[in-house]
Amino acid sequence: MKVLILAGGFGTRISEESHLKPKPMIEVGEMPILWHIMKYYSSYGYNEFIILAGYKQYVIKEYFANYFLHNSDVTFDLSNNEIEVHNNNNEPWKVTIVDTGLNTMTGGRVKRVQQYVGNEPFMLTYGDGVCDVDLDALVKFHKKHGKIATITTVSLAQQKGVLDIDENNQIRSFREKESEDGAIINGGFMVFNPEVFRYLQDDSTVLEQGPMHQLASDGELMSFYHPGFWQCMDTQREKKLLEELWFSGKAPWKRW
Repeated sequence: MKVLILAGGFGTRISEESHLKPKPMIEVGEMPILWHIMKYYSSYGYNEFIILAGYKQYVIKEYFANYFLHNSDVTFDLSNNEIEVHNNNNEPWKVTIVDTGLNTMTGGRVKRVQQYVGNEPFMLTYGDGVCDVDLDALVKFHKKHGKIATITTVSLAQQKGVLDIDENNQIRSFREKESEDGAIINGGFMVFNPEVFRYLQDDSTVLEQGPMHQLASDGELMSFYHPGFWQCMDTQREKKLLEELWFSGKAPWKRW
């Protein structure tokens, strides 16, 4: 099963770094978060990736074109025009990088790579989030229910304290946030049958709007709830959190 990764947005909420590179190429522990996501899928045996690039897409292409230069020791013999790669850090990956357009919306990006996906189920996620979802259980769930789409749902933690206010605007109690206070959101790590392409129109299609709403209305959208770790990287604070987990040796997504 191929894995599609959305990697074409501008990343404006973390513009301190995204003005230089695509958001999925921002590093966590000296490696792009895109690499972390791919390593996670690969740990479950999913090794064929389609990267849906757009903004500064050449940076992603350059990274994989020079993967060994980025991740291995190298000897350059200039007299003989030869390169020797040491401690070869190769991966069992096949990576297709597609320029899906600078301003294309998420659904439009997926539509543009239909020819590379073919007539088979595929996985899709965002290029800025990691988690420890059981991908085997996710795929098993998707195959069992037989619907077109499955999204991994997670609880978005409440960021502030919680107030209990009566009808007279008197605060009756105040407590700190708890995990159950959060809203249930789409955490990515989705699985689709190829019929989903019928719901995608053109570059202006936002996957999370019309297509998802229509899939739900048609009874073709299922939730795979994940109560464990999930974290996106929208801000420098969230990047710092991920790096602290990585350097502490306690990153929940590290299965390799």
